[in-house]
Amino acid sequence: MSGEIRRVAVVGTGVIGASWAALFLARGLDVVASDPAPGAEERLRAAVAGFWPALAPVEGATPDRLEFSADAAAAAECADFVQENGPEREDVKLALFAALDAAARPDVVLASSSSTLLPSLIARGCARHPERVVVGHPFNPPHVIPLVEVVPGECTSEDAVERATAFYTAAGKRPIRLRAELRGHVANRLQAALWREAYSLVERGVASVADIDVAISHGPGLRWAVLGPFVNQHLSGGPGGLAHVLAHLGPPIAEIWRELGDPELTPELGDRLVAGVAEELAGLDLDRLVADRDAVLRTLLAAKAGTDLP
Repeated sequence: MSGEIRRVAVVGTGVIGASWAALFLARGLDVVASDPAPGAEERLRAAVAGFWPALAPVEGATPDRLEFSADAAAAAECADFVQENGPEREDVKLALFAALDAAARPDVVLASSSSTLLPSLIARGCARHPERVVVGHPFNPPHVIPLVEVVPGECTSEDAVERATAFYTAAGKRPIRLRAELRGHVANRLQAALWREAYSLVERGVASVADIDVAISHGPGLRWAVLGPFVNQHLSGGPGGLAHVLAHLGPPIAEIWRELGDPELTPELGDRLVAGVAEELAGLDLDRLVADRDAVLRTLLAAKAGTDLP
């Protein structure tokens, strides 16, 4: 596979697809988007316009470089890279990738934003070139959060992985490559581990929903936004680093692991969680909350960019 990527097909323009489209446009790329839902084009253009003031467009970037087609194959036909964001349903994915594979040039990477379906399964829809299929899973919202997980499947070529990784990097993302296919990839599995214990703490009456949110957002979450769990743990060990932490705190950590909860997500627990969030957010404007969140994230990212943080 070779060639410069100038035109991206964004297939599926819901929350994730619209965010991807805005990011690609801000990086000066041409975007042809596709979604069969009624009113999809109007919603997409409105979403891009809403995201635009918060982006840092390169010279020549403009939302006017957005085109729309209701036909996914037509969008892929003229693209140099395809970012698919359709429903998390196996039957829909396979049919969609069959159409994309038939339409796109052989040198074009077909990337899926899927958070649950594995690339080897998705590639089964591609009779022509399954070797160009990868999962390129972003973290929501893609136009703000840099992470993207690049996951190859059984048939994926090394060239496709390298091309996808290089493209995401050029688009301002921070890609990581997975060495194995796992449902949920890496970031969602780490989230799921935290959610599991958070749900269990609520279920056992240890703490309220609001208190658990404070415990993370005003505690370790602040450090995790700067450095990852391993480096943070290393720094907490002083001169001895991670080796000191493991020697002195390893056994207590293992004890905690054995005591972690195993909650059952019953309707009753779900109701308690929903009610807890409603109580925590009572009186707050959710649109303002999202805007404030994204503003803080952008400030943090800008601050990190001026450092040697890994």
